[in-house]
Amino acid sequence: MIRILIADDHTLLREGLKQILSACADMTVAGEAGDGFETLKALRSGQRWDVVLLDISMPGRSGVELIRQIREEYPDVKILVLSMHKEDEYAVRTIRAGASGYLCKDSAGGELVAAIRRGAAGQHYLSPEIAGELAYGLIVKDER
Repeated sequence: MIRILIADDHTLLREGLKQILSACADMTVAGEAGDGFETLKALRSGQRWDVVLLDISMPGRSGVELIRQIREEYPDVKILVLSMHKEDEYAVRTIRAGASGYLCKDSAGGELVAAIRRGAAGQHYLSPEIAGELAYGLIVKDER
C-alpha cells in the first residue's frame, strides 16, 4: 500500500485529490497538510510515508527549501511536486532540490496516479508538457 501525504494549502484541491486516489486499491491518503510547517509536523509524526504530494507554493515554509529539508530528514520519502507553474525552470529547480517528479495541477487524474506509482517505485516523473519543453531546450542549446 502506497501511503500518501497531501500537502496543499487549498482544501478543495486536497479533497479532490483524495477523491481521485480513493479509487486506487494500492494507495491510501494517510494525512494532509495545509502549509510547510504542517507538512514537516506530519512527516515527523512517526508514521511511515511513501509519497508526499507537495504544492510548491504554500504559506510558511514552501518550495525548494522545503524539498531540500524533507530530502535531508527523510531520504526514503518520495516527493511529487504539484504546481500551477508550467515553466520548465520550476521543474528543474525542484528536481535538483530532490523531488522525484513534477506534475502540473491541470493534469488528468490518471496521470497523477501514474506519477505516484512511478515515484513510489523509485522512478522519476515529469509531466509530458514539461518533459517536452526540457527536451526542446536541450536540443536548441546543443545547436548553438
